[in-house]
Amino acid sequence: MDYTEKILCTKSHEYLLENADKTYTVGLTDYAVEQLGDIVFLELPEVGMEFKKGESFAAVESVKAASEIYLPITGVILEINNEAVDLPEILNEDNYEKGWLVKIKSSGSEAELADLLEYEDYKEEIS
Repeated sequence: MDYTEKILCTKSHEYLLENADKTYTVGLTDYAVEQLGDIVFLELPEVGMEFKKGESFAAVESVKAASEIYLPITGVILEINNEAVDLPEILNEDNYEKGWLVKIKSSGSEAELADLLEYEDYKEEIS
């Protein structure tokens, strides 16, 4: 599946993918993963926690750096990717299919999506 046709991206390198049930999957873009290098640690929030758009909800560490991860839209955490917490290197292997971070239910307005970039625009922005 080509996720790049369906995802929206933030300027801080998170992606947002709308699921069929109107929830969203959040993760790090391929560019973010490349820049981080080998990821060795991932900290995710607890299910049920609510975050506002732009708030830090997770942390990632690689051999190069530690980074905060920010939520692209306001929402409640429905599910976390425990496999990625246990094996953070899967983000390097497959950041879209296996290396997603959380699934959320949006509690913000549709207007929050307007700030996000389509993947092609995101690629232009970072080049």
